[in-house]
Amino acid sequence: MFGLFNKKTSTWLGVDIGSSAVKLVALSRSKRTLSLDSYAIVGLPASAIVDGHLQELAVVAEAIEKGVKICGTKLNNTITAVPSSAVIIKQLELSNAFSDAELEDQIKIEADQFIPYPLDEVAIDFEVQGPHPTNPDLNSILLVACRDNDVIQREEAVNSAGLKCDIVDVDTFAIERLLTYVSRDHLQNGDLIASIDIGASTMTLNVLHQGDIIYNREQGFGSNELTNAIHVQCGMSVEEVEQSFRLNEISVEIEAMLIEPFRDTVAQQISRALQFYYSSNVQNQLSKIYLSGGCSSIKGLVEVLEEEVGIPVELTNPFQTMDVQPKINRDRLNKDAPVLVKACGLALRVFDQ
Repeated sequence: MFGLFNKKTSTWLGVDIGSSAVKLVALSRSKRTLSLDSYAIVGLPASAIVDGHLQELAVVAEAIEKGVKICGTKLNNTITAVPSSAVIIKQLELSNAFSDAELEDQIKIEADQFIPYPLDEVAIDFEVQGPHPTNPDLNSILLVACRDNDVIQREEAVNSAGLKCDIVDVDTFAIERLLTYVSRDHLQNGDLIASIDIGASTMTLNVLHQGDIIYNREQGFGSNELTNAIHVQCGMSVEEVEQSFRLNEISVEIEAMLIEPFRDTVAQQISRALQFYYSSNVQNQLSKIYLSGGCSSIKGLVEVLEEEVGIPVELTNPFQTMDVQPKINRDRLNKDAPVLVKACGLALRVFDQ
């Protein structure tokens, strides 16, 4: 079982295993106030994660362990996630007359009908969400299934770093949770909110309505295109390029020659993704766009995108309303925040919002 729906505790460490880096966020709560205790971002070689699959488990575990040392805090209980591309999510409607044991057996029977793998190779978890809205004799049940290997690899990577992986979540749920946290006012008004995450190789659009993602689209575009262009044309190693971005040490020449044209390309790609959204069955206008991911902080991108799509755009910073430990550099955190979105969404899993 995933352990997605385990009981919540008061502290947690979210570990986002991305294709180019692992990100760690440690949150705690005092009374009703959330606090960011520590965080870390540790790069990964391109060969470590391929198409969402861990190819070099020891390398990933080493990166997580390094991240824990950077955090400088005694950490143990951890939540990580599998990518949504590796997961099957299904909404079931089953009789509320089943006992707990009978319900679990029935769910396995239902799952066998749409999961294209033998059930003994699949991790399954479910949550009874409550009575069906139109039929009181039925319960609405959320079922999540994933190949065992995808879950086990992430558990092993976390556990090998000296942590204890208690929950393996789904990255879509982490984004959903994070968006709900940062955009409560909009959601209470019934507004539609978009999250656009620009990863190393994939750009993902999620649209949220009343706390639920109602539209999702991924496309093959990401910051690797810019990183590789700088690497080839400027003779910098990939590691040097990524470090320069993090430290904001990109030269004016590189910015004018490569980054500004790429910024315009990002805006065009996002505009195209939104066109797909508006051409779908969901026609409602978006109220706001939250940007996240490695190159979302490119100078001028927010302004260019707002002009391109005509919607308010904001860099995602979930820590604005949290207490932040004094040892954390606030300027550095503000720059890193859009990269920490999934890790923060994972850590939020254990808190009632």
